[in-house]
Amino acid sequence: MYDMDTRRRALLLIADGRSLNSASKETGISRAAIRAWLVRVDPLPRLNQTAPCAGPADRAAYAYLLGLYLGDGCISPHPKGGQYLRIACADAWPGLIEQCRAAVLAVRPSDKVYVLQRQGCVAVTSYGRHWSCLFPQHGPGRKHERRIALEGWQQEIVDDHPWAFVRGLIHSDGCRTTNRTVRNGKGYEYPRYFFTNRSTDITSLLTRTLDRLGVAWRQANKANVSIARKESVALMDLHIGPKY
Repeated sequence: MYDMDTRRRALLLIADGRSLNSASKETGISRAAIRAWLVRVDPLPRLNQTAPCAGPADRAAYAYLLGLYLGDGCISPHPKGGQYLRIACADAWPGLIEQCRAAVLAVRPSDKVYVLQRQGCVAVTSYGRHWSCLFPQHGPGRKHERRIALEGWQQEIVDDHPWAFVRGLIHSDGCRTTNRTVRNGKGYEYPRYFFTNRSTDITSLLTRTLDRLGVAWRQANKANVSIARKESVALMDLHIGPKY
């Protein structure tokens, strides 16, 4: 493993305008390694291979992160062990990016969190040993093509922090918008919330939680849930609000 001074010297060559091939020849370090350091210069932490999963450090933050994960998250293995958790967040919502990052840190304070820029979005990313334990919904294939159900301990957390869970789902696959309509020749505007997800299981997790919270909703179509009643929108505004 290369020390930090060696890594920084190689990156300084790139910063000075040298190509990967040129920096590799001068330092004797592979182009793949230097390319990886452009994304993350510090080495991945050494993890205790046998340490049991202690569960989320912050249950409310976990409920929120669970909602984000079910909407826009994925887990991928690292060749040397452990997993990457990645939550995709649109560039248009810098506040959401920071809330996601804070939630990851609250759930796993010992795991580092960093942001990788992609076209039109960022991936809030964390490497650790227990992400697949914390999100057992992880599996092959797309979420809407396989069964998604919460474990008993996850449902207990959602029951304790239902608004945090709903907030995560809305922040990932939902929005607050203004609906415009015309009745008897007169225009009307009113706010509503939408949630869009192709997984009927994930949609059911949302709607069951909304039922418990007293939020009226309707199935607008196969993939969309609408919340438009004045009292329910007021409740959502109190606990969720628009993304920013």
